Amino acid sequence: MASIKYDFTSCYDAYDFSHVDYEEIYPDLEPTALQETCEDLLNKILVQYGIVLPKPIFVRFPDPVKLLTTRLRNIRKTLPITPKSIIFNKTKMSKHPDIELDTAQIFKSVHSMGKTLNNFKACREHLEKLRWNGEPICPHCGSQRENHYKIKGRTEEKFRYKCKDCRLPFTVIVGTIFEKSTIPLDKWFIAIFKFLTSKKGISSYQLMREIEVTQKTAWFMLSRIRNSVKMRDDFEFDGITQVDETFVGGKNKNRSKGKKIPNTQGRSPKTKTIVFGMLNNGIVYTKVVGDTTGATLKPIINDKVKEGSTIVSDGWKGYRGLDKYYDHKVIQHNLGLYKVGAYHTNGIEGFWGILKRGIIGIYHFTSKKHLHRYCDEFAYRYNISKMPLGEQFNFTLVNCDERLRYKELIAKV
Repeated sequence: MASIKYDFTSCYDAYDFSHVDYEEIYPDLEPTALQETCEDLLNKILVQYGIVLPKPIFVRFPDPVKLLTTRLRNIRKTLPITPKSIIFNKTKMSKHPDIELDTAQIFKSVHSMGKTLNNFKACREHLEKLRWNGEPICPHCGSQRENHYKIKGRTEEKFRYKCKDCRLPFTVIVGTIFEKSTIPLDKWFIAIFKFLTSKKGISSYQLMREIEVTQKTAWFMLSRIRNSVKMRDDFEFDGITQVDETFVGGKNKNRSKGKKIPNTQGRSPKTKTIVFGMLNNGIVYTKVVGDTTGATLKPIINDKVKEGSTIVSDGWKGYRGLDKYYDHKVIQHNLGLYKVGAYHTNGIEGFWGILKRGIIGIYHFTSKKHLHRYCDEFAYRYNISKMPLGEQFNFTLVNCDERLRYKELIAKV
């Protein structure tokens, strides 16, 4: 979330604010005797000399949200917002309101993408066509025009626009994960394509060798991509929803003698991190939790699943009581049952298999601090797996609009 400040003091002079009831705003503000006397004298003088004051002009302002989103072409407007400081997500304002993934070129492989998007200019034009569709949008004020000023520098990397409304310079990468990055765009695009095509993930060492950067840089790039593809929209599952929890971490018997923790089993939070998941119609949602009690799991379910829906779970005691608000189907795995009629939890358990195979085979270890980012990565790939690969790539470029800073990444929790 970025804070953009505007000064709207000058726009108040031309408008009437007489309809505002200041007694409601300032109930304790009472006029003094001197102020009342001066007002009576002024009115008497005006009546004596026959001076009639012009009536104030009442102007009805349009919806301020529309003005923040877009503006009419060739018309310069002052945003009529009462607060002098507006805080909003500037990255949402730098996208075209009707984005279509096929407006830009669709690539079927890393090879075809690498042949076309092999320099900064080609990558920039692809990103502009995808995010703006021919109408540059200022990320500072939301002005959408075809005729913004173009500022050409000595090199193609310095190519910028200047907003015709707020007069601030901008480029297509402002507000994205590519902003202020010294890594070329073509390497970023290869990293994103590799991120999508690797079903079980790609390690930072592998990416380091493929795009010729350091391991630290590759890990930071992958962390930025994971942060940008996390599920940020508020949603609600409706229909048959599978719920389950899993424990991520190594086995206690595989630890060295000095690192073994006594009195721990496979479901012990002392040695493992708990991840709770829900699956509905091919869409998975994950969340790292502290325990598996009903006090922890049931509020998440109530927040994400519509009341009256069907919930399928195993026989874990943390799910008891869901039948008060949902049609709760319990699959007793301890009795050897894994499917009752059309109800099962095989979908969410299959996702846990992909997640754990990726962690064991590719990443080998994930800390509790960063585990939620890896869960977001696998959930994102799982949710868009039905889309063609080229549309997955364009869709990810559109979503790369939340820049994670390195200090935030390594900060202590």
